[in-house]
Amino acid sequence: MAYQWQWSVFLQQPNTGQSYLDWLLSGLGVTVALGLSAWVLALVLGTLLGIMRTLPNRLLSGLAACYVELFRNVPLLVQIFIWYFAMPELLPFGDAIKSMPPMEQQFTMAMLCLGMFTAARVCEQVRSGIESLPRGQKGAGLALGLTLGQTYRFVLLPMSFRIVLPPLTSEFLNIFKNSAVASTIGLLELAAQGRQLVDYTAQPYEAFIAVTLAYMLINICVMALMRLLERKSSLPGMAGGK
Repeated sequence: MAYQWQWSVFLQQPNTGQSYLDWLLSGLGVTVALGLSAWVLALVLGTLLGIMRTLPNRLLSGLAACYVELFRNVPLLVQIFIWYFAMPELLPFGDAIKSMPPMEQQFTMAMLCLGMFTAARVCEQVRSGIESLPRGQKGAGLALGLTLGQTYRFVLLPMSFRIVLPPLTSEFLNIFKNSAVASTIGLLELAAQGRQLVDYTAQPYEAFIAVTLAYMLINICVMALMRLLERKSSLPGMAGGK
């Protein structure tokens, strides 16, 4: 039996005043919000961990290394189940999490999971960027009278971020693609809305072609933004500079 294509299915209304297209747009909004909020957490936490890994203090660098090994070696799907089902029982503020409306709880735990998972990868990018700089950079900053914290803030991090911006772009893209695992805990993001549309319409090709195009749109926007940032931040003589 030949498959019947029905692109007009997106305009059908399963509920009064809401079409299947509205479902997909709602899922797209959740995916973008989840990815951006998780990326902010990953970038801040990953940067701190990357700095810790380059410090001479063995305790701090060891703690950061343990964090990286833990979050990089446990599958993301396992991690999101742990965050959603186990962490509310273990965290001191778990009762507040369990009292949230279901979608807020799902969003919060998915954001924490994606952010902390990606932070381990950002940490390694930041560490490699700092360690790729000439050792004289750090010594020059300290010789100028800067504290160690000021040397990282004003000398090492600005230079290292310019070097690792391309791999950070890849992590930024991955966080949106990885957000699809949030559908396993019930969050109605883009992939979950696509699957729900299939359940209601029995039109899988149209649904997942639309979902694929939506993910591609997100990635194209991210790539355009990051390439613009690369051009604006590039320095002559450095990676990506002219």
